[in-house]
Amino acid sequence: MNQVRCTARWARRLRDDEGSAAIEAAIILPALIMFLCLAIAGGRITASGAKIDAAAQDAAREASIHRTAGAAQGAAQAAAAESLHDQGITCTSTSVAINTGGLNVPVGQMATVTATVTCTVHLSDLLLPLPGERTLTATSTSVVDLYRQRGEG
Repeated sequence: MNQVRCTARWARRLRDDEGSAAIEAAIILPALIMFLCLAIAGGRITASGAKIDAAAQDAAREASIHRTAGAAQGAAQAAAAESLHDQGITCTSTSVAINTGGLNVPVGQMATVTATVTCTVHLSDLLLPLPGERTLTATSTSVVDLYRQRGEG
């Protein structure tokens, strides 16, 4: 009789689920946190890419409204820098390449100006607890007004 009670108590303990939820949480929780961090990292990088796109659009538009290639280059550089600053992007290195070939096309013909903005950002600047850097590049094209006077240079 004593042995039956002992066996029944032992069987109840084996079937008891106390503590199994804590073990499951300890196994699953780190994986879920890591997945959440990766999703946030991807979102931040995508959002920063969109901000670099906006800077390239601003630079191309600013370059397209100037009459000379020299003025367009300077204005595009300034517009890209201002756009990045306004959007809170801090680049460790920035380059703005402008193709102003469209400013040399005769008045009345279709012409475009293209801007390419490249920005290297620290991943920690994107509020990510990750070391390293990421280089983001965006290109945008803007149409030059058909009948706007164009200068040389």
